Amino acid sequence: MAQQTDAARRAPLSRDRVLRAAVALADATGIEALSMRRLAQELGVVPMALYKHVANKEELLDGMVDAVVGGIHPPDPGADWRAAVRGRVLAAREALRSHPWAAQVIRSRSGPTPALLAHMDAVIGLFRTGGFSVDLTHHVMHALGGRILGFTQEVFDAPPGAVPGAAPDAAPDARAGEQAAAFQQLAQRYPYVTELAGATAHDDDSVVGRGCDDQFEFEFALDLLLDGFERRREQGWTSAPGAPGGPAR
Repeated sequence: MAQQTDAARRAPLSRDRVLRAAVALADATGIEALSMRRLAQELGVVPMALYKHVANKEELLDGMVDAVVGGIHPPDPGADWRAAVRGRVLAAREALRSHPWAAQVIRSRSGPTPALLAHMDAVIGLFRTGGFSVDLTHHVMHALGGRILGFTQEVFDAPPGAVPGAAPDAAPDARAGEQAAAFQQLAQRYPYVTELAGATAHDDDSVVGRGCDDQFEFEFALDLLLDGFERRREQGWTSAPGAPGGPAR
């Protein structure tokens, strides 16, 4: 990360400035490289100066999360609940994708930060004012899970093109042959997995899997959930045992 100018270094230190510098440092170097000492060096102060504004690194991370989540732009007022929820979720996804470390840090928190609570409250409010009961909204929020912040956890995060059984250090021609042979073996044992894996051309940077457009897959799943939520709302769904449309127990 480029060192700050002398004028920036002479600017009074504040909590907001500390958090903005921490976010910028994490964006540039990764969250693993972030330390109080490194941040102090970036700001041109001694490490102890930071502790006047954040008690420790955990409080720093909480503040960084709030700085990112607080930047989520809400949807235009007046949109129906479905458009409003979809817009807010996708805005959250855009905000977090601008800071690749943010989802990891959010998962590491022991509880929601104020900005996270405000975002959750806004999403819940969109369902409630859209005609959803408290009961249905409770289950809807469970179903959405991390999607309210625009991310999902895939079962496997294998590197693109990884084929079990192929030697990673082999020469390109030899590796291609080993991958082809390994793929044939997989196809014999797991025909439907390999059929699906070879059906499309995936993004190189996809975390869903090679051949998948992460944004498309995210929106596809989100739209399925929103459609299902609307059907439950129209049915007057309740989780009470034995109620019409409710679960059998």
